[in-house]
Amino acid sequence: MVPDVNLWAVLLATLSTLVVGSVWYTPKVFGNRWMKLANVTPVETGVRAWLPIVVAVVLSFLLAWVLAGSIAIAWHFYGGGYLWSAIVTGVTLWAGFTAGRIIVHDVFEGRPSNLTV
Repeated sequence: MVPDVNLWAVLLATLSTLVVGSVWYTPKVFGNRWMKLANVTPVETGVRAWLPIVVAVVLSFLLAWVLAGSIAIAWHFYGGGYLWSAIVTGVTLWAGFTAGRIIVHDVFEGRPSNLTV
């Protein structure tokens, strides 16, 4: 059974990751600090400049689709309010997969804890 997923919500979530990411990594916000802590140098132009953006768009869409499906499954399983199911599912998946992966990678790569935070 494939859960019922609202395509417009997934597209809006994908777009929101691009907007938030564009603001977040702007040099005046966290961009310069992130590049320093992550030991990343700015990319000029060409494939190295647009490939990460294409990958980010595709993966943002995929992740939004998976999250929407997970929320639909949780809502059917637990019942109750849809918003509460979305919040609990999102936080649980983030803590269980995303945060855990980032922390493990940063520790093994010897990256500063400020980068993780």
